[in-house]
Amino acid sequence: MHIEMALDVNDPERMIAFWSAVLGYDLPDEDRFDTPDRVYWSLVDPSGLGPRLVIQRVPEPVTAKNRLHIDLHVTDIEAAASRAVAIGATLIDHEPVVEVGTSWIRLLDPEGNVFCFVSEG
Repeated sequence: MHIEMALDVNDPERMIAFWSAVLGYDLPDEDRFDTPDRVYWSLVDPSGLGPRLVIQRVPEPVTAKNRLHIDLHVTDIEAAASRAVAIGATLIDHEPVVEVGTSWIRLLDPEGNVFCFVSEG
């Protein structure tokens, strides 16, 4: 078994650029945006270890809070959040949340999907 995540988006090109930069993932598809009615793209971890992130074009915008979100474990949550904001994310938390022995910062991607940077330490 393996895990794959799917993310509904309105602007696949923008969201692929954002999530590729945040995750360090690659878009292996050569035709990328050549087909206007294409619905799915897969971002993959170049090391082959992380789950695939499928970007799925949908017509409707985000209308409510995600019931599932991505937690990205990093060594420096504030630096990671700053890099994400520089490429289009929005901070939810301006100071890290500290609970249950860990720290995290919540953000919104460019289309309003929640994700977190979580301290590995």
